[in-house]
Amino acid sequence: MNMYRAHVLVCGGTGCTSSGSAKIQEEFTKEIQKKGLENEVKVVQTGCFGLCALGPIVIVYPEGAFYSMVKPEDVAEIVEEHLLKGRIVQRLLYEETIHQDDEIKSLNEVDFYKKQMRLALRNCGVINPENIEEYIALDGYQALGKAVTEMKPEEVIAVVKDSGLRGRGGAGFPTGLKWQFTAQAQGDQKYVCCNADEGDPGAFMDRSILEGDPHAVIEAMAIAAYAVGADKGFVYIRAEYPIAVKRLQIAIDQAKEYGLLGDHIFDSDFSFDLEIRLGAGAFVCGEETALMNSIEGMRGEPRPRPPFPAVKGLFGKPTLLNNVETYANIPLIIRNGAEWFGKIGTEKSKGTKVFALGGKINNTGLVEIPMGTTLREIVEEIGGGIPNGKKFKAAQTGGPSGGCIPASLIDTPIDYDSLIQIGSMMGSGGLIVMDEDTCMVDIAKFFLEFTVDESCGKCAPCRIGTKRMLEILEKITHGQGTMEDLDKLQELATTIKNSALCGLGQTAPNPVLSTLHYFRDEYIAHVVDKKCPAGVCKALTAFEIDPDKCRRCSICAKQCPVSAISGDKQTPYHIDKTKCIKCGVCAEKCPFKAIEKK
Repeated sequence: MNMYRAHVLVCGGTGCTSSGSAKIQEEFTKEIQKKGLENEVKVVQTGCFGLCALGPIVIVYPEGAFYSMVKPEDVAEIVEEHLLKGRIVQRLLYEETIHQDDEIKSLNEVDFYKKQMRLALRNCGVINPENIEEYIALDGYQALGKAVTEMKPEEVIAVVKDSGLRGRGGAGFPTGLKWQFTAQAQGDQKYVCCNADEGDPGAFMDRSILEGDPHAVIEAMAIAAYAVGADKGFVYIRAEYPIAVKRLQIAIDQAKEYGLLGDHIFDSDFSFDLEIRLGAGAFVCGEETALMNSIEGMRGEPRPRPPFPAVKGLFGKPTLLNNVETYANIPLIIRNGAEWFGKIGTEKSKGTKVFALGGKINNTGLVEIPMGTTLREIVEEIGGGIPNGKKFKAAQTGGPSGGCIPASLIDTPIDYDSLIQIGSMMGSGGLIVMDEDTCMVDIAKFFLEFTVDESCGKCAPCRIGTKRMLEILEKITHGQGTMEDLDKLQELATTIKNSALCGLGQTAPNPVLSTLHYFRDEYIAHVVDKKCPAGVCKALTAFEIDPDKCRRCSICAKQCPVSAISGDKQTPYHIDKTKCIKCGVCAEKCPFKAIEKK
């Protein structure tokens, strides 16, 4: 076995792959061979490092040099200067990792990372997800071995219950309790399922875990199967995640080869097999009963509950279902104990939570924070604040099922109960940041459009009610709304929450309810003043040229795609509002900032 003096870690997550990281990995391999360093330097494909906005990312160890936005043409320089001559290429380093004396900071000193606690993401960006031996080297499958050889199934469940782990898929149901219900259910066959559907706009937490650490989920599902008495498992993952699907299948095959899946695991009486089932992209299949219908080959529609899946689930048999992030915590809890996990987070929300941080934020990416971390810490410190000096206006958690948190509540701790109290919810972990240029009525409309498109149509409250709500929002954003429409929105939202069949319909009104509550003045401005304060809703927006600022240069007129601007060297330019399509090109191109959005 070679003892390498340096490792080149290349991000192989979807974000970096889409930016060309596979080509960069090829270039490193080629250049290292060209310099005769193949026995000294190893190139490793990893999962996501978290800072997705800076991809493609390359980290060179032992120095820990964090190279960002690397291009294929940069590779030869890194190999020549850093790997051959020992001189770090300063111009390619992520600037936050450089001390004033040009020394490199460890990642734990960087604002993006220093308040994070990577538990579910512990191996992402650290190991090659396609090599089971690297997972085993970092204590992988020790928890499964401990559970199967040293613990009784009920002892495993007790540890999970005592840890306080709650489901990371949205509602936050106690994980150990769900395991206990499934274990106690009577049945000649039981199943363990993993929800890797992840359909929220802007969410990519589960995808990144499966891309960067698939064995953690496999190990956890095997532990769960042992605890509840199952011998068969399914991972339900959307087909739009090809990298995750590929790596998960590789991991399953490797686990079988090593005897960690299959018959008589660790020479015990416990056997467990695992298969992948691909989803076709229906958001409703993130709901547990709709997911099980889909695995069975039926239309992805929710079933009435009770009976709950723990009693009658997949193929009518007792079934345990958790999501990817929930499972990712299980090996750590079994290895380190319930007390260790219980010390992290808050009293009622133990452990950490992974968020896909996006929107109007400087550091877009994947973050994992202890429960109880405030929204301010996430936005201003980890996220690096709002670009272009804009003000923070709101954050959306929970996707189409969640709500908007206004700037006045930026010090809210992020945990299950605190978010529910302010009209939002944890959800699976999307966190979208909005600045002062965001129209909150338009945001509510965006999420409702998504829900209307994704409704399975089985129940009338969701199928018809959300459509009526969307029609009212469209009226308002087109300047045709009335104050009575706001009352109708509130009434419809309450009715749908109380009567829809599944979680998708019951939570669909949340973005509307939260924006109505915290940003009612914006709704009133749209209705009464026929103005969109943020200047987003085109029907309520107009562009005007300030005659005192206009330099009569004609740039705006030349750029206008519909010839709506006229003027000459003697006359200030003017926009014909009957022709203007409100595209905003004139304001964007005017070098003198003479055109304003009204």
